[in-house]
Amino acid sequence: MQKITPFLWFNNNAEEAINFYTSVFKNSKILSVMRYSDAGPGPKGSIMGGAIEIDGNEFKFLNGGPQFTFTPAISFFVHSETQEDIDHLWERLSEDGEKINCGWLKDKFGISWQIIPSILGKYLSDHDPIKSKNVMMAMMQMKKIIIKDLQDAYYKE
Repeated sequence: MQKITPFLWFNNNAEEAINFYTSVFKNSKILSVMRYSDAGPGPKGSIMGGAIEIDGNEFKFLNGGPQFTFTPAISFFVHSETQEDIDHLWERLSEDGEKINCGWLKDKFGISWQIIPSILGKYLSDHDPIKSKNVMMAMMQMKKIIIKDLQDAYYKE
């Protein structure tokens, strides 16, 4: 069991979110779903909350009402090894959401994600300041991160 589990508060669309995220991420599954009984406070049979697993990480969901919303101050950082993975996650997670700069997006539920190639950290922390600056400048021009463009910037002479 992981020690810290993200707990996401939704306004009556937790079930949609659970189904959406498990359809987007290849290595995911629904762990549990809790439904309201006669005791409420939601309509009997409607979803109160649940849990999913994505790549071995558990996420909890709650239909808590409209009191709280998501903010970009907290985001999920997704390490991607291939452009194919970046393309898939970028397109699916940004459906009916918002594509932002530097690999950031906001999904249709308002949750912020960073879809980032694992190699980016190596490039940005390179001891050669020209290489790391070239990569940073290239990344700042992108919405979705393109690995080949980062590589071209890194090896630019």
